[in-house]
Amino acid sequence: MKTYRLPVKEEWPSIIGRQKAGVSRQVQDIVASILSDVREYGDAKVLEYVKSLDGFDTDVSGLKVTEAEFVAAEKALDDSLKSAVRTAAENIKSFHEAQKTDDVIVETMPGVLCRQKNVPIDRVGLYIPGGTAPLFSTVLMLAVPAYIAGCRKVIICTPAGPQGRISPAILYAAEICGVTDVYKVGGAVAVGAMAYGTATIPKVDKIFGPGNSFVTEAKQQVSQYCAIDMPAGPSEVMILADDSASPAFVAADFLSQLEHGKDSQAILLSTSWQLIEAVSRELDIQYGRLERKSIIDASILKSAAVLLSSEDEMVDFANFYAPEHLIIATRDYGETVERIRNAGSIFLGNYSTESAGDYASGTNHTLPTGGWAVSCSGVNLSTFMKKMTIQEITRSGLGTLGPVIERMAKAEGLDAHAAAVRIRLG
Repeated sequence: MKTYRLPVKEEWPSIIGRQKAGVSRQVQDIVASILSDVREYGDAKVLEYVKSLDGFDTDVSGLKVTEAEFVAAEKALDDSLKSAVRTAAENIKSFHEAQKTDDVIVETMPGVLCRQKNVPIDRVGLYIPGGTAPLFSTVLMLAVPAYIAGCRKVIICTPAGPQGRISPAILYAAEICGVTDVYKVGGAVAVGAMAYGTATIPKVDKIFGPGNSFVTEAKQQVSQYCAIDMPAGPSEVMILADDSASPAFVAADFLSQLEHGKDSQAILLSTSWQLIEAVSRELDIQYGRLERKSIIDASILKSAAVLLSSEDEMVDFANFYAPEHLIIATRDYGETVERIRNAGSIFLGNYSTESAGDYASGTNHTLPTGGWAVSCSGVNLSTFMKKMTIQEITRSGLGTLGPVIERMAKAEGLDAHAAAVRIRLG
């Protein structure tokens, strides 16, 4: 972990070291080739890629998870894990159900009634990472709000290993959420299959879910054919901490983020050099207890601790960075959070660990990364819905509004628009 003392604002971009510019040309070209193949040849190319990339040799009948596999998955899990998954699902359900909103109905002037209606997206595809860390928690984060929204068709794509086995926890989470269509396809191949559709994997209207650089790039490339939730790349956390914070807690959150992947990043901002030194010592201690050391060894090289002169400067840095996850462990965190404009999800105080949001508090963990929190929200109930406007105008209403429409239409040189009013009013 690199450390910096009182850097000027001009140095902040180099400290962060990440940009929204995207992936390498090599990744772009590989993804473009995969997507082109899947679009043109469908299942035939999906099977080829599943074999070459995952080592899973099967025919089309082996791509979809069977009822027997769901049954076996439930039996394979111990009761304590199943209970934990159900509790998390209930919390996620409670939080997302509370996000339901009523239709908006406004009579903008007498006889002119305008309405905004919430409509669920019909068909959604959920991408669930399944490599070194099978993210069954992501199933809950995506499938629960999809069903609350009322989406008619929900499918999952997730990679299987050479034996064609999906993590039992992923299948159990899918089952309790009501998802029965799960396909053993991962990476850019899965994104292409869901975007274009094949004989086996149905085309969807919107794709959700995080993934590696290939998945993220694939989502970007198919976005002209199929909607996507957001740009979501390598995971990241920023921690704002003063001398009231617990060094052990800060270090634990730092490491929990770094174990996501070799390209993850953690940034600590503090007004206390003593805290930074204490956190550094705790990192060494806690690192020794962890299993994913090779991943942390890589991701910690992209991470940093930064001493700043004031809490105002920490807030400015946080808004500049626009983190996926933001932890505020300061004395006055309630006041500080009100000045944050750019973040995916925020955690307040010493006991609001980022792990809670990743799993079970109820908020969604599918969040914008790479600075996209300046303009994107994390997944929420409205992400699975669209808003449709409806209007109803009476004859008297058009009599009042008509002259306004005609005057504007004529000013734009669109006579037919004006005529559409006149013919109704006679």
